[in-house]
Amino acid sequence: MSISAMSIDARPTVSAPDDDPYLWLEEIEGERALAWVERQNKQTLAKFGDARFAADRDTLAAIYDRPDNIPMVARRGTKLYNYWKDKTNPRGLWRCTTLESFRQSQPQWEVILDLDALATQEDEDWIWGGASTLPGQHRHAILRLSRGGSDAVVLREFDTVKREFVTGGFKLAEAKSSAQWLDVDTLLVASPLGEGMATRSGYARTARLWRRDTDFVNAPVVCETAIENMGLGAALDRTQKSETVWFTERLGFFDQTVSIGDRNGPRAKLDLPTDIEMDCSGDWLLLQRRTAWEIGGKQHPPDTLLATSLAGFLSGERSFTVLFEPGERRALQKFFWCRGHLILSILDELRPIFEMLKPPQAAHSVQTASPQTVSPQTASTGSSPTRSYWARTQLPGLPEIGVVHVWRFDTEEVESNGDLLAVVESPLTPSSFMLMEAAPGPAPVRSPVVLKQAPRTFTADELVVTRHEAISVDGERIPYTQVGPAGETGDAPVHMTGYGGFNLPTLPRYNSAIGKLWLERGGTSVTTNIRGGGEFGTRWHEAGRHAGKKLTHDDFAAVAADLVRRGVTRPNRIAAEGGSNGGILITNMLVRYPERFGALFCTVPLIDMRRYSKLLAGASWIAEYGDPDKPEEWNYLQTYSAYHMAEPGHPYPPILIATTRKDDRVHPGHARKMAAKLNAMGYEVSYYEPAAGGHGYGKDNKERAAFTALGLAFLREKIGWKPDIA
Repeated sequence: MSISAMSIDARPTVSAPDDDPYLWLEEIEGERALAWVERQNKQTLAKFGDARFAADRDTLAAIYDRPDNIPMVARRGTKLYNYWKDKTNPRGLWRCTTLESFRQSQPQWEVILDLDALATQEDEDWIWGGASTLPGQHRHAILRLSRGGSDAVVLREFDTVKREFVTGGFKLAEAKSSAQWLDVDTLLVASPLGEGMATRSGYARTARLWRRDTDFVNAPVVCETAIENMGLGAALDRTQKSETVWFTERLGFFDQTVSIGDRNGPRAKLDLPTDIEMDCSGDWLLLQRRTAWEIGGKQHPPDTLLATSLAGFLSGERSFTVLFEPGERRALQKFFWCRGHLILSILDELRPIFEMLKPPQAAHSVQTASPQTVSPQTASTGSSPTRSYWARTQLPGLPEIGVVHVWRFDTEEVESNGDLLAVVESPLTPSSFMLMEAAPGPAPVRSPVVLKQAPRTFTADELVVTRHEAISVDGERIPYTQVGPAGETGDAPVHMTGYGGFNLPTLPRYNSAIGKLWLERGGTSVTTNIRGGGEFGTRWHEAGRHAGKKLTHDDFAAVAADLVRRGVTRPNRIAAEGGSNGGILITNMLVRYPERFGALFCTVPLIDMRRYSKLLAGASWIAEYGDPDKPEEWNYLQTYSAYHMAEPGHPYPPILIATTRKDDRVHPGHARKMAAKLNAMGYEVSYYEPAAGGHGYGKDNKERAAFTALGLAFLREKIGWKPDIA
């Protein structure tokens, strides 16, 4: 490091983490901070917002607004509901149709709510946040309306028949609230509104019973959790014979306690470890624990899915049936009920597998069944064993490669007729939206029928998809998917993405933006399956959690090195992009592995690991990263807090850091402060912050297109790639 470099103000530093001269940028609407943002936006747009950027932006916006895009639907009662945005309706239409009409090439839609008209009428920056409807006729709805795309929403009662807001109906001010219909005149609301009602993370600390024509301020609290916990949730279980409400106290992101009760509050807390996920349908209780579990006289490895009788469990019985056992690279992604059947979504070496299980008629019943259709499992209470048989079949007609998602057609389990929906796609094949109808006989559902096919939005004739593995610093094999021209040139312009956090898998989907603005022009894209994600279950996640987060970043860097080793490209032709938790990833590539990348695009990022737990929802992520207020945990957090690690005098590649002002999940201060510090040290850093968009890339298709096109324009220029465009 040179003498001149050492004289540059590099605060904050690892040795003085709280000496932060940029705290003023955490004032989201502060006058000085907004003036800084405005200057940065102007500079960035002046550099990269040229005619080619404008053309790319308009190209993407046209793709996002295409009338033949798939209108994703959910069935509520007899109608299919959809929320649709296009050029004419940038904020969107909430609309409905029938299944018969939806099967046609041009369905006949009934508009329930025009959000553009509402925003104009009320002079509000309304963005759709979803709706909860009362089962039955689904006439009574609670709409969630966000200002500018933030997580905080306004709750308002809406009549889907009259298609208007209910005069004098339920209405709740802006907050991170949720509401459940108990009956037409009663809501169960979890909200942080009111003094002392928010947790440290900013989520609801209480659940309140809100009756029609009463003031929410006076609504009785029926359940509460400690302020230091993440939050409280309440859900009505309509599969039970009597009114049953599940109350969930989120102790942290991956730990919870669960109680059973009714509208008056919890009656009993379930005797369960906190690191467990559960689901219940009728008398079937499903349990999946993140760690090994010895119960009922048997040891179960992490991620095992167990089933038992709810009534029996509450009375003290501990007899279980094993429904799923994980493998080293075989993991259960999710499970859900559909008209008495249990659907398991599995990734086995990243291949999608879907199993449908039919339980015995009653918990712990003994049945005689054909070995072709059942999978017997034995569990023991510690005294006498019981044997429960669950008929097990694979869902028919789904591919064994690509990316596949399956879910229940009906929003309410109790209204389901057994129909399933599926989406199938791959990096070069746009989505197919499919219906798997319920069927009598041994196959509970029919093979999927395509309802809608997404349009091809880029030319893929000369492109191939290949899968590879890099070896990380500790010898772990890290899978990645490469898409691009066949063969290696040693000079390919590569776009790399990764996430590696919160047990969420990253799968190689069809990406119109990358396809049109990168692949179609001769580039290569790479999707990484780094640790911290959920591709291979809890083992994979735990390896990239807390102090292991550094391994996540090592994995990503190992993939970049492997691309060079294989002769695909060279380091200064690799452009990497990541957002949110991926913002930690990208900024660690900047400060830890600068020699492996030519340019970086960091979006809606988490970066400052010293103060993250004090900013907006940050405290809720301590379970993922650790607590910076505990010296022993700050000891490892500082090793990947790029905001503190950044120093002058290093060969950092150019970086564009972008966020949105309305992101009330990851504080915009992370992005602002990192850009300001890098700029002060003389590095090549650009910054972009639109006013709206929430924890995303924009509030409508045009804003989303601009955000994406700007990032890709930056990356192309900084890796020296100027492809010919027809």
